[in-house]
Amino acid sequence: MIKHHPSDALLAQYCNASLPASLSVAVAIHLEMCECCHAKVKRLEAQNAELIFAQPQSAIDEELSADAMSLLAAITENDDVDDVYEVQPQTVAITKQYSYQLPRALARIPHSKFMQLGKISRSRIGLEDGALRSSLLHIAAGGEIPEHTHTGFELTLLLDGEFSDEEGDYVAGDFMWLDGRHQHTPITKDGCLCYTVVSSALHFNKGLSKLLNPIGSLIY
Repeated sequence: MIKHHPSDALLAQYCNASLPASLSVAVAIHLEMCECCHAKVKRLEAQNAELIFAQPQSAIDEELSADAMSLLAAITENDDVDDVYEVQPQTVAITKQYSYQLPRALARIPHSKFMQLGKISRSRIGLEDGALRSSLLHIAAGGEIPEHTHTGFELTLLLDGEFSDEEGDYVAGDFMWLDGRHQHTPITKDGCLCYTVVSSALHFNKGLSKLLNPIGSLIY
């Protein structure tokens, strides 16, 4: 059962289309997996629609730019209906042992080949999103990420499998937002695939992994 969800503020930003692309994708994936948050978003979208259409048309027109008005006019004057296409399921094969079906929100977004370091593999998601970096992160069975904290924020959405850290156990659909106040050591018994978004480099706290800190800004 999913225990970790986006905040209400994040869901509101998603409904207002004010999130960066990588975070919007994360919320969209979570909504595919979580009926509770999906219902919240439907209510928020209905409330937004009511607020907009409750305004006089003159007030709506004042809020729209000339370009937006032109686009809206072009859309509404055309009675053609676009064909609805089906999104074909996309599968990623990380090794012969591990393959996963991607969520719908990621099916049409390109990603790089997986780069592997021990039991950890990472593939960059092809989103141009400023300083934010989004990835598919795979940890093979018995693997862990050394203890670290964050110089920015780290969003982790568990897509498949399980992992645990000092705070507890996580299942597919769990949505975790961490920053410099947190430090943890994710470890998985059976393996997992995550969608991650980071705004800056991780900071490793112990052992040989600390050697990565001087080049952390280059590899985050």
